[in-house]
Amino acid sequence: MNLRQILLPALAMAAIVLLSNVLVQYPLNAWLTWGAFSYPVAYLVTDVCNRVVGAQLARRVAWIGFAIGLTSSALLAPVRIAIASGTAFIVSQLLDVAIFNRLRQQSWWKAPFLGSSAASVVDTGIFFSLAFAGTSISWLHLAVGDLAVKLIMAAALLPAYRLLINRLVKT
Repeated sequence: MNLRQILLPALAMAAIVLLSNVLVQYPLNAWLTWGAFSYPVAYLVTDVCNRVVGAQLARRVAWIGFAIGLTSSALLAPVRIAIASGTAFIVSQLLDVAIFNRLRQQSWWKAPFLGSSAASVVDTGIFFSLAFAGTSISWLHLAVGDLAVKLIMAAALLPAYRLLINRLVKT
């Protein structure tokens, strides 16, 4: 594993976390925040790393993205959002890596889709309960809406996953 293999995915991961932490503060309606559209791309990064280089790199990218994302989020987002995001992020990313690894020998779409879907459920539960429980925000509505979008995005990102894998494995 070299610096080039880890640098771009780690930077992409950090950018996704930071963007999502900002966007989650802006509801579209009572059921949805903008962060639901950006955050699932983090699973795409992890899954591509896992398929191309392996679980060890995927976990390292997740931990680097976590550290950079948490630090930058703490500067730009409320502390509660940063802590909730960091906790949900690392738990769900490591779960995604584990599920992906168990399913990696099955059909090309099962590992990324099922790993991302399960991780999205866990991420949503952890994030919204830590970030908004005890506040005046109707977070259960937001959690349901965000989870629905995350699950749709897990399916919608499959063509991008397939394209990236085909390109990166051949190079």
